[in-house]
Amino acid sequence: MTTAEQFAAYDPRAAAGAFRAIACDEGVGDEVRLSAAELLPAVDPRAAAQACVAIAGDEGVGDEVRLSAAQLLAGTDPRAAADAFHSLAGDQPRRGYRF
Repeated sequence: MTTAEQFAAYDPRAAAGAFRAIACDEGVGDEVRLSAAELLPAVDPRAAAQACVAIAGDEGVGDEVRLSAAQLLAGTDPRAAADAFHSLAGDQPRRGYRF
């Protein structure tokens, strides 16, 4: 993450690729994935949308992080955000949550 943040000042395209890779990596912690996605709109809004879709659609990610990704997506791609919210609403309730 630190390296990707440093790229942002000198090579936004490389930073976008790094942030997107982190955000889409299912082996990375949920909060780190979301942090990477939150930094993407400044360097590549299209990649931000792709990353948010990946997080919001990943049922292995915590509900709060998925919701945050869908909300972030609303600022970059409202149509994809609608799909993400629909997906969240259609999930079976987990951990006591009811949508």
